[in-house]
Amino acid sequence: MLGYALRRVLSALPIALIAITVCFFILRLAPGGPFDTGRQLPPDTLANLRAHYNLDQPLFMQYLIYLGRLFQGDLGPSMVFDDFSVAEMLAIGLPFTMMLGFSAFTVATLVGLVAGAVAAMNQNHWPDYVLVALVMVGLVIPNFLMGSLLQLVFGVYLDWFPAGGYVPGSIPHLILPITVLALPHAGRIARLTRGSMIEVLGTNYVRTARSKGLGARLILVRHAIKPALIPVVSYLGPGLSYLLTGSLVVEQIFALPGIGKYFITGALNRDYGLVLGTTILYLFIILVLNLIVDVIYAWLDPKVRFR
Repeated sequence: MLGYALRRVLSALPIALIAITVCFFILRLAPGGPFDTGRQLPPDTLANLRAHYNLDQPLFMQYLIYLGRLFQGDLGPSMVFDDFSVAEMLAIGLPFTMMLGFSAFTVATLVGLVAGAVAAMNQNHWPDYVLVALVMVGLVIPNFLMGSLLQLVFGVYLDWFPAGGYVPGSIPHLILPITVLALPHAGRIARLTRGSMIEVLGTNYVRTARSKGLGARLILVRHAIKPALIPVVSYLGPGLSYLLTGSLVVEQIFALPGIGKYFITGALNRDYGLVLGTTILYLFIILVLNLIVDVIYAWLDPKVRFR
C-alpha cells in the first residue's frame, strides 16, 4: 500500500510541474501587467517596482526564480496587497473556504447516497420519479443563478436566512451557501448511486440472496452497498475539488471571507503571485484527493492490485 501511494505521488509531480509552468507563462504572456491599472506611475517608480518583483528579468529567468522560491515553500509576494505575502493571504482565507467546502461535501454526499439508494430501491415508482426530478434541478441550474434565487426568495422575500455576509459562529449565514454548493454535487452522487445500485441489485449473487429469503434491508447492507459505492468513490475526489473551487464563486455571491475574493481580485488586478499561489494550492488539493480516492477504490474493489 505504501509503495503504491509513493508511486502515485511521484507520478503526480510531473503533472504539477507542467500545470505550474503553463499557468506561469499564460499569466506573463497575456497583455497588461499588475502596474498598468489605475493612475499612471512615474517611469522611475515603475522601473523600481519591476526590479523589486524581478519583472525586469527575461521571462525564462523569472520562471526559474519563481520555481526556486516555490521549491523552498515560498509562494512569493503579492503585487497588489503590499502588507501580505501570498502564503499569508491564503492562510487567512483558506480555513473558511475549506470549512465551507467540506460542509457542503458532507451534506451533499449523505443526501446523494440516501436519495440514490431510495430511488434505486423504488425503481420506476413515484419516489424514483420525484428524486430524479429534484436531482435534475440541482444539475441544470448553475451556482451563480441558484445563489441569486435563494438569496432573493429565502433572504429577501421570506427573510428566513441572511442573504449575505458572515458572522463567526453563525450557522444561519452558512445555510444558503452550503445549499448552493451541495445541490449539484448531491445530484451527481444520487445519479451515480442510483445507476450503480440498480446494476448491483440485478446481479446473480443478489438474486441468490433473495432466493434464500434474505430481506431487502439485509441484502442492501450486506451485499449491495459496498460494490455500488465503487463508481461513487471514483467521483468523490474530483467532486470535492469541484466544491472547493466552486466555492470561489459562491463566496463572491454571498460576500464570504474565503480566498475567493483574493483570487478574483488578483485575477482582475493581474496579481501574478496571488493567482499562481491560489492555483498551486488547488492543484495540491486535487492531487491529494485523487490519491486518497485511488487508495479507497482499491480497498473497495478486491480486483484492483497495487501494481
